[in-house]
Amino acid sequence: MDAAATPRSWEEIRLWRKQQRQALLEQRMAAPTALRLEQGEAAKQQLRNAVDLGAHRTLGIYWPLRAEMDVRDIARAHLDAGGIVGLPVVVERNAAVEFWRWEPGMKMSKGIWDIPIPAARELVHPGMLIVPLVGFDTGCYRLGYGGGYYDRTIAAATPRPLCVGLGFSMAALPSIFPQPHDIAMQLIVTERGVQQR
Repeated sequence: MDAAATPRSWEEIRLWRKQQRQALLEQRMAAPTALRLEQGEAAKQQLRNAVDLGAHRTLGIYWPLRAEMDVRDIARAHLDAGGIVGLPVVVERNAAVEFWRWEPGMKMSKGIWDIPIPAARELVHPGMLIVPLVGFDTGCYRLGYGGGYYDRTIAAATPRPLCVGLGFSMAALPSIFPQPHDIAMQLIVTERGVQQR
């Protein structure tokens, strides 16, 4: 498919997303570490300013990979304030993830793709999720790693948590060409500001 062409079929969109994902990941990982850290701190401050984290007893975060912003400091502050934190755990491929209770210093093991997960399964149900972004668009739709795990998890959650996508402004796209299975974030937060659906 020509890079300038608008993808129309799901097969074309899937190929386009794969290409965009690879390009955005390469761009993010090539950015200087100091710049990523500076932008990450600015984005996290935007998040703190935009959302009352204390209004949500249980916060779902992610373990940072591939030069993602590290939100464990936000998680620690939430724990210090009496909240609960959960990490996503893939227990079955192509299904919704579970969130297992996490605290700093606890025993960890490796889950699918060697992502660190709590060693003990203690289910929690986040009222808010901080979701990592590979890319995002003007409709607050998120481009992730392609597995669909967050879409399945959010779709299955009752009630649905507040979903906040966190990423770098360099990951902005005009559209990800959302499909019926894609679930938009309520907020997208970058170092430049907050985008609300």
